[in-house]
Amino acid sequence: MSNSKLYKGSLSTIILKLLAESDKMYGYEITQKVKDITQGELKITEGALYPALHKLEADGFLEVEVKKVDNRLRKYYKLTEAGNKEKVNKINELEQFIENIQGIINPKFSI
Repeated sequence: MSNSKLYKGSLSTIILKLLAESDKMYGYEITQKVKDITQGELKITEGALYPALHKLEADGFLEVEVKKVDNRLRKYYKLTEAGNKEKVNKINELEQFIENIQGIINPKFSI
């Protein structure tokens, strides 16, 4: 997808959804999972990912666990209870938005 602006507003929803499906993930792992799921169509840059992760953490939706892996410190992100609730809200909002856009792009006329 050449226009990353289309999914930038959905980044927190993507992060929350992926973390809900895993116990915990680190940043690079999130970027690779999105790339794999979308067969390379969506690529999340570090410049977009980490500010989103920090905001979700500051809002109380993520907790961070730091572990030493191969002599390096790695931050793992995990949903909080509030994060699980926010995930449901964000997914519902995104589904409604997609439905509205589909109605605009491909309207169904009733006779």
